[in-house]
Amino acid sequence: MSDAGMNRSNFLVEIGTEELPPKALRALSEAFTAGIQKGLEQAPLAHGEIIAYATPRRLAVKVLAMQRQQEDKSVTLKGPPVKVAFDAEGNPSRAATSFAEKCGVNVQDLEQEDTPKGAWLVYNGIEKGQDAASLLPQIVQASLDALPIPKRMRWGDGDAEFVRPVHWIVMMLDGDVIPAQILSASSDRLTRGHRFHSSGTISLAHVDEYPERLEKEGQLIAGFDQRRSRVEELVAEESAAVGATAVFDDALLDEVSALVEWPVSLRGNIDERFLALPREVLIATLQEHQRYFPLQQADGSLLPQFIAISNLQSREPDQVVEGNERVVRPRLADAEFFWNTDRKQSLADRQSGLNNIVFQHKLGSIGDKSVRVSKLGQEIAGQLAVNQDLVMRAALLGKCDLATNMVGEFPELQGTMGRYYAEADGEAAEVCAAMEEQYLPRFAGDALPAGAVGQVLAIADKLDTLCGIFAIGQKPSGSRDPFGLRRGALGLMRVIIECELDLNLQSAIEKALSLQPLDKLDGELAADVYQYAMERLRAYYLEESGSGITSDMFEAVLAKQPASPLDFHQRLGAVRAFSAMAEAQSLAAANKRVSNILRKSDDPVSGTVDPGLFQLEEERLLFQGLESLGAQVEPLLSERRYTEALSALAALRVPVDAFFDKVMVMDPDPALRANRLALLGTMQKLFLFIADLSLLKAGE
Repeated sequence: MSDAGMNRSNFLVEIGTEELPPKALRALSEAFTAGIQKGLEQAPLAHGEIIAYATPRRLAVKVLAMQRQQEDKSVTLKGPPVKVAFDAEGNPSRAATSFAEKCGVNVQDLEQEDTPKGAWLVYNGIEKGQDAASLLPQIVQASLDALPIPKRMRWGDGDAEFVRPVHWIVMMLDGDVIPAQILSASSDRLTRGHRFHSSGTISLAHVDEYPERLEKEGQLIAGFDQRRSRVEELVAEESAAVGATAVFDDALLDEVSALVEWPVSLRGNIDERFLALPREVLIATLQEHQRYFPLQQADGSLLPQFIAISNLQSREPDQVVEGNERVVRPRLADAEFFWNTDRKQSLADRQSGLNNIVFQHKLGSIGDKSVRVSKLGQEIAGQLAVNQDLVMRAALLGKCDLATNMVGEFPELQGTMGRYYAEADGEAAEVCAAMEEQYLPRFAGDALPAGAVGQVLAIADKLDTLCGIFAIGQKPSGSRDPFGLRRGALGLMRVIIECELDLNLQSAIEKALSLQPLDKLDGELAADVYQYAMERLRAYYLEESGSGITSDMFEAVLAKQPASPLDFHQRLGAVRAFSAMAEAQSLAAANKRVSNILRKSDDPVSGTVDPGLFQLEEERLLFQGLESLGAQVEPLLSERRYTEALSALAALRVPVDAFFDKVMVMDPDPALRANRLALLGTMQKLFLFIADLSLLKAGE
């Protein structure tokens, strides 16, 4: 190893800012770290572990055991041909001297290299590696420029732009400051601790002091994950003290951890009368509005208490608790008022109000959408033998909670409040459940609708949105998806497949398109919507589900264009099982060969095979196998027992292999040739019923 490779140091960069957006802090930290790593790899500068730090007021990265200098590298530059580089007397031409100047040497220091096209002047030298200190400011700047910041802001009189104003920069290599001007701030060794608990700046003598001195002198935990773990510990301790558990998810834990530098737990109380509110309302008020952790008992009932995480170690914690209680009280009182007021009017009475809420200006109001979903839902319910009257009722009431005060205050509770209000109105249990189930699944891994009415409504609602947005020419492009069509399309397919609903999606799409309030629709629109839904399903199978499905398996089934996603799923499972069989490779190759033969043949392929024209035993054996297995497989196919069918067809491997070994399909005799093509056509038809196995890579 060279001296450059052995000379290692630790590097630290810290960007000190105003309070960063809490929901974006983790993503910003990860992106900043990834950018630094990418820059080091491109330099290249070898390094050890890279450690990320992030608090509400800083993004920082520490790189351990990093090269202080790039490796030297050999450089070869090709110059002009020798015959051009020198005149007849051997004097260097302008071409030779210019090339030598470019290389920083004299002409006599250049070498000649013989090639098939003649001799050329070349320069062979060593390019000295640059110091890391000269490269790191550019690497840091490039990483900052690439951060996923939707809208950057400016501050002061400068031109610097960042997510928040920058107040200080630390950039050090071991104990040395790396001079740089980044985001209008000059690099230094001065960092800052907690905004309130720290007495001032902290001068770092060495990178290795970070983050320990920040914690001891600055009273802050610099590592995001370490601080998150501390928050989780504090919440667990406070919960255990009252024999309860806290209600939270990863998103809330991340956000709270992004709001504090020195977490301190406090337990507050709420008036017990607020426990009469729906559970979800209490949780939304405490979590979404206040970033508090609600407490629940073993039976799931909420306690009139909450845990708050403060960024301040107060000398008078009781006053801080009282302040938190005082803040949350009016919010809960508002929720109580909304709950009581909303129930004075039924959901059905709010239907007319939906006409005043725009869904999309070309597609009408939410009221218009409800009518479309009702009609589409009836069509789908008819296919699936679900009570159409209940589906229609659920569809017409489904969006009515959007006109309530509670959902106006807590948009995330739409559907949930619809269920509560429908129950209060005495609606059928299936209708009440469908109010909430129509939005499922909301995200990857979310629950699916449990009831038949909710399943139909979820499909109809998602399909109406998908078809409507496609109809007005606003399907997703790039990363833009304002209507959430990617999520909606996948949710639609998951409901159909995982709830085992045998729905003709193609006809449902056509119905949904016919209901859109547009005069003229593209004739290819139904096919476009179907293909979009299938592509989302492809991504799910290949990237998310861990199903073991490969791209060629998916394509093999997609070639058949099954109208039912459930049928598609069943065929796909059969192809996956078939691909694992010993016979798969041979039969896939045979299907590919058959497909090529039939495609290239100029002769019409008859559907009738004449056994009397067989010349070879291999023809008879293949024909007998096809007849026998055809009779065996036919009932399996009609019952969609595709895996059993393909397993049975695997028995054709031996006669198929023998046929192609001994039989010349394209015989000069037209009658023999036509009969053999018909035999292959029969075989292809049998296999093609499930999937186009010729597309499997096993056949290559």
